Amino acid sequence: MDFLQPASWDDALAAKAARPEAVPIAGGTDVMVEINFDARRPAALLDLTRVPDLAQWSAEDDRIRLGAGVSYARVITELGERLPGLAMASRTVGSPQIRNRGTVGGNLGAASPAGDSHPPLLAAGAEVEVASVRGIRRMPAADFYTGVKRNALAEDELISAILIPRAAGPQQFSKIGTRNAMVIAVASFCIYLNPRDRTVGTGIGSAAPTPRRATDAEFFLAAALDEAGLWDSRADLPESVVTGFGVKVQAAASPVDDVRGTAGYRRHGLAVMARRTLTWAWDAFQAGEG
Repeated sequence: MDFLQPASWDDALAAKAARPEAVPIAGGTDVMVEINFDARRPAALLDLTRVPDLAQWSAEDDRIRLGAGVSYARVITELGERLPGLAMASRTVGSPQIRNRGTVGGNLGAASPAGDSHPPLLAAGAEVEVASVRGIRRMPAADFYTGVKRNALAEDELISAILIPRAAGPQQFSKIGTRNAMVIAVASFCIYLNPRDRTVGTGIGSAAPTPRRATDAEFFLAAALDEAGLWDSRADLPESVVTGFGVKVQAAASPVDDVRGTAGYRRHGLAVMARRTLTWAWDAFQAGEG
């Protein structure tokens, strides 16, 4: 196995173009597990830890440009107020050691349906920026996932950054697992209430072949809030709205039975998480957040 270690972004793109079979590695929290268990034996590893551009984030207008190599720990400590949903999800990732090494870009590249960063990226309407020696392109996060552990990267492309709108209202994330720590999600869900644009964002994890939004639930809730004047009044949510939102989130999933849980349990869990996160987010909105 060859080990490639570029020191700049241009060198990394050149190395990927010359060796498209090389597997990128940053924190190594996914790739090294597969290698250690002999589930994967790539011809080459492309180490990106010495590329400084990837480890930076910056504020660009109303968005955060998050370098693909920024760790979960830094999202928590440096971006908790700007990207609360992603910070909440990051706190549920593995152990402190994993959070110090693992990256949002690596989670995207792995494209596991159970990845913890996917629901908040979907709910916020994030874009993924990818690059090659041929140039740069951007796509909605919803279009990046193409199948179970498959993504839309061309063979010579690398993820450079994630462009995430700064939160304009409350965000909440919830995850079901077999224990409280060091757990892969049985199902997960994120909600984003955006009173500025009067829209709702959602993200579902580990309950379909790819992470996905619950678009019918988003339209249902946004319309219900508009029709009842709740964006302005911040009055209590009718129970029928909370329940209806949970039903529509549940309907958006297409889970399977596996070793972590049954499809039925995942559907039930999503409905519960949708109701709870909506209630938490609305409580925060009523308290003046957003």
